[in-house]
Amino acid sequence: MSAALSLAGPQDLDRLLPLVAAYHEFEGIAQTDEDRRSALMPLLEGSPHGAVWLIGPRRAPVGYIAVSFGWSIELGGMDGFLDEFFIRKSVRGRGMGSEALAALQPELARAGLVALSLEVAPGNDRAARLYERRGFRLRDGYHLMTWRAAAPR
Repeated sequence: MSAALSLAGPQDLDRLLPLVAAYHEFEGIAQTDEDRRSALMPLLEGSPHGAVWLIGPRRAPVGYIAVSFGWSIELGGMDGFLDEFFIRKSVRGRGMGSEALAALQPELARAGLVALSLEVAPGNDRAARLYERRGFRLRDGYHLMTWRAAAPR
């Protein structure tokens, strides 16, 4: 099975939603299908704030990668955050995650990305090893901190 990547568009929403729901279940993220749909559609419609790639055959993808884009003065330009990365449990361990990242990283660099960051849950050693093999490193002296705005009424 190939880990070929294809940029997801609006026509891929129905294939993507079950994968996102499975990832959210795996990570314990509470979100409704409508909230997922609302968060994904701008990216699928070409928002400059991020993109989603399907992993595997477009008709029956086995996973996805979502990257959001920002800008870093410190890092010298456009940076990205690997927001979500999921491969179905039934096909994990076959090198597809590494293959997908190996294809995506140079594509992002050609598009001008200077850095890509991510977070790994404590104890998820398998994922940490994958990311380390693909060149991700801990930044000494830094911890990711998050502020969340109140939900709009």
